[in-house]
Amino acid sequence: MSNVIEIRNIIRDFQLGQETVHVLKGIDLDIKKGEYVAFMGPSGSGKSTLMNLLGCLDTPTDGSYTLNGKDVSQMTDDELADIRNREIGFVFQTFNLLPRTTALDNVALPMVYAGATKSERNERASEVLTDVGLADRMDHKPNQLSGGQRQRVAVGRALVNKPSIILADEPTGNLDSKTSVEIMALFDDIHKAGNTVILVTHEEDIAEHAHRVIRLRDGIIESDTRNR
Repeated sequence: MSNVIEIRNIIRDFQLGQETVHVLKGIDLDIKKGEYVAFMGPSGSGKSTLMNLLGCLDTPTDGSYTLNGKDVSQMTDDELADIRNREIGFVFQTFNLLPRTTALDNVALPMVYAGATKSERNERASEVLTDVGLADRMDHKPNQLSGGQRQRVAVGRALVNKPSIILADEPTGNLDSKTSVEIMALFDDIHKAGNTVILVTHEEDIAEHAHRVIRLRDGIIESDTRNR
């Protein structure tokens, strides 16, 4: 399998007043197409910063990041926005849905930026919502949905542009344990369908779904183990 992600000596520093905070201290990492990876680590370990870099929401202070054969570490903000929309599907702990917009239109939103027609958007969004088990909730707005249903909408939105990778940041953080099990079963299905899935979690039982667990501490990779 080819690598979808290759990062070499990634360093990320932040300026806090006069002080420089070294958050990532030279990380090397390869992730193959179709892998299911979990990042774990205590608060301040650098896992969210690394996720932001992988998601092209941030750029490294130094080092290189190649996504699907393209060096994204030197790209402009506009180029990064284009890569984010085409190559990466995001799922956040807080769902990040538009409150006054139906589930269908929330899911279709990334396709607006990709330039798809309304009929193309609606057809694809309907297909994805059916896949995530919400065929009967397409016209509902977020406040008419349960937490688990909202997260399913968010997962659908992440899948709609058929991205290279799905990045999930604490995807069950706001859900009860029963709903968390359902959402993780959905991620398992997404992975089985051939998607590369990367999630950040601090919960061991969530990380167990991944086939590879990378633990960070103090800005470096402490361990990289395969579950199966």
